[in-house]
Amino acid sequence: MIRARNIHKSYGKLQVLKGVKLDVESGEIISIVGASGSGKSTLLQVLGTIEKHEQGSVTIDGVEVSKLNDRELSNFRNQKIGFVFQFHHLLPEFTALENICIPAYIAGRSRSEAENDAQQLLDIMGITERASHKPAELSGGEQQRVAIARALINKPAVILADEPSGNLDSESSQSLHELFFRLREELGQTFVIVTHNLELAKMADRTLTIRDGLVFSENNNKHSALNHQSN
Repeated sequence: MIRARNIHKSYGKLQVLKGVKLDVESGEIISIVGASGSGKSTLLQVLGTIEKHEQGSVTIDGVEVSKLNDRELSNFRNQKIGFVFQFHHLLPEFTALENICIPAYIAGRSRSEAENDAQQLLDIMGITERASHKPAELSGGEQQRVAIARALINKPAVILADEPSGNLDSESSQSLHELFFRLREELGQTFVIVTHNLELAKMADRTLTIRDGLVFSENNNKHSALNHQSN
């Protein structure tokens, strides 16, 4: 699903990524951990085509993104990549349902089709009864579920999440972590998650540790993840 090779990224004289190599299979949940300033969020932004890398290649769902022009890249990002951030970035004047539909409208889908898919996602998220509520009327966990549904509305190839539970209490965090696995089981969804939450990191299929702009280590957690799901 994702193939990154020799990724370099600098800001001025500061070299943040120094030749990162990364492979993510379809349906995998990958966590990326590391100290602040290690380059993990920058890597996620490069994978999400938000930031451009200076060297190397990124291929997502068979497409090498550096070969796309700005318009093609914008369309690709809208249709193939879903983003979830620590802060939900929901538009306060719109309802939960309307917030979820926005990427579908940008993609040119009809209102009826978008709303139908949004209702289904609200059901999967367990917040159907909150469809007409605006963000200020939702809890933090509910807002994050709306943000995840928004990321899923166009059936993306991959979800990129940057500290998705960083603004939630422990109970909401646990619920969110379990939701990611359910989405993988029900939708076959691929996730790449940057996190400081070690519990979430260990639940992922693999954990990559970024240090000084490189993948320092990789742990295979599949056995422990399967045990978690069976308990």
